[in-house]
Amino acid sequence: MVGEKKWVPYALLMPWIIGFLVFKLYPFINSFVMSLFQTAGRRSTFVGLDNYKLLFDSETYIGEMFQNSLKVSFTYVFVTVPLILIVSLLIAYVLSQKIKGVGFFRTGFYMPTVLGANIAIIILWRHIFEYNGLINQGLGLLGVEPISWLGTAAGAMSSIVALRVWQFGSTMLIFLNALKNVPETLYEAATIDGASRTKQFFSITIPMITPIILFNAVMRLVETFQVFNGPMLITNGGPSNSTRVINLLIYETAFAGGDLNLGSAMSWILFLIIMIFTILIFRSSRYWVHYQD
Repeated sequence: MVGEKKWVPYALLMPWIIGFLVFKLYPFINSFVMSLFQTAGRRSTFVGLDNYKLLFDSETYIGEMFQNSLKVSFTYVFVTVPLILIVSLLIAYVLSQKIKGVGFFRTGFYMPTVLGANIAIIILWRHIFEYNGLINQGLGLLGVEPISWLGTAAGAMSSIVALRVWQFGSTMLIFLNALKNVPETLYEAATIDGASRTKQFFSITIPMITPIILFNAVMRLVETFQVFNGPMLITNGGPSNSTRVINLLIYETAFAGGDLNLGSAMSWILFLIIMIFTILIFRSSRYWVHYQD
């Protein structure tokens, strides 16, 4: 009887396995195959790495656009990820203290993460940053001239960075859990030795939670490189392509432009970039991540 039920776990796993094979693995492999072809009508011609070479040819329009998108994505990621980590860690540190009504504040700080993916919230965010939006109205009350947030490269980038940083709730909760696991005896010993709160934070708290910092850094890096909704709905890649990240260009090339082959090549380059940076972070972790024995 026991032997007859060995198939049950496999049967329960089958929906996930089928879903992974059909919706994950097959598209993953097929996109690489498509990136090696060029399609004209119903005819596909094998071109090898020509699509990849085209993307790095700055003398072509698509090559120039792609290289600009790389610069925009790198700028967005290297500004956004550190800000998310710093803001979420500082908020988590404050909320880890014994504060009256701390549960209410934790819920409040987490809510943007739930709401941030909502299209309506993103559209509302765009209206907040418009020339006659809420921010400029507030500045007007202070006697400050309106700022063209979405009309300049720096302002537009700031708007989509702010949207992502605003959604720091999940990162904050992970940090909060890590902070609670730091032994209180370490703080007590440091206090006896006369160490200030600031000294304790940098000498005890940070080293003790470096594995969690590593985890959050990798997760936010992968997530941020794949940003799409903000640049699409708030700035639509503008002004002058200053917020046209790689994912937005992939969408415009593969679906709006109908060139799935070139779009697949862009996707694989994005995949390789994410993989390289992830490997570099893990390689560097041996120098700054400390694990408890």
